Amino acid sequence: MNWQDVKKNAKEKLKPYCRVCPICNGIACAGEVPGMGGVGTGSSFKANIEALHKIKLNLSTIHNVREPDTAIEIFGQSLSLPVMAAPITGTTYNMGGAITEEVYCEEVIAGSIMAGTIGWTGDGADPLMYGSGINAIKKNNGKGIPIIKPRAQDEIIKRIKQAEDAGARAVGVDIDGAGLITMALKGQPVSPKSPKEIEELVKATSLPFILKGIMTLREAEIAYNVGASAIVVSNHGGRILDHTPGVAEVLPEIAEKFKGKIKIIADGGVRSGVDVLKLLALGADAVLIGRPVVVAVFGGGREALKLYFDNIKNELKQAMLLTGVASVKDVPRAILRF
Repeated sequence: MNWQDVKKNAKEKLKPYCRVCPICNGIACAGEVPGMGGVGTGSSFKANIEALHKIKLNLSTIHNVREPDTAIEIFGQSLSLPVMAAPITGTTYNMGGAITEEVYCEEVIAGSIMAGTIGWTGDGADPLMYGSGINAIKKNNGKGIPIIKPRAQDEIIKRIKQAEDAGARAVGVDIDGAGLITMALKGQPVSPKSPKEIEELVKATSLPFILKGIMTLREAEIAYNVGASAIVVSNHGGRILDHTPGVAEVLPEIAEKFKGKIKIIADGGVRSGVDVLKLLALGADAVLIGRPVVVAVFGGGREALKLYFDNIKNELKQAMLLTGVASVKDVPRAILRF
């Protein structure tokens, strides 16, 4: 199995919901929601890609780095690389249904484990979506992280308890899912949360609590003040609000104030190991990857996902070697050129 074969298979299975473009940049699929595109003009999706592409790396080959270390520990879990599979649902209305929700979740969790990392699972209008993720995590000894939509408080807490029962490594809410129309249409409304409501959720579990969808310094501060263990700097893949900045644009100001105080995970437009290194240099502790994970799983299941993560890891090590970075736990911003 090679990556080109995986992409070819995925293109057939995802047609016409995803074109599996040579460069996944949000241009061809702009406005295709449901689907795999960005909302409206697709500006927010494209901004994630463009923000990363604007940043360059300083080539450095006079140093003592020989074997770059890509391993991290997060939420008590040792990972071979600082990259995890993002929570994605909707295999039927976003991806065409060639793979069921249950199979997708199982392959993401299993493939992530095979690659030495961990998969996140999501939530959606159909209860099967969250349940499929919980079942896959439970089946794999809790090696997964479920993320819940910003539903009513009692509904979120009920799902937090399910995550605990599954032995999940952490749990969280993607607060940026507050505007999802499909949830409301199916009688499961979602909405923004007050700081007090978020604090209630943090205190409802002994698991590390993640708040996903933070794009401002103010909201990062709220997450920190209410006791969240981690934030995910993310604009929901550009699928919620048109014309937001890219993740790489807002990450530095958040990291400048909160690096070392709360785990900072970046999610948006990562397509290579070089992109991973850029986000780490901007202050992230780890990153999430979304759409390419879909391509991998649809193109070849868990083995293809392992192949993809192995490729990312190799690209990351090469980039570290050529910028003089010894460990992903300490990536200096000086390797970047703006």
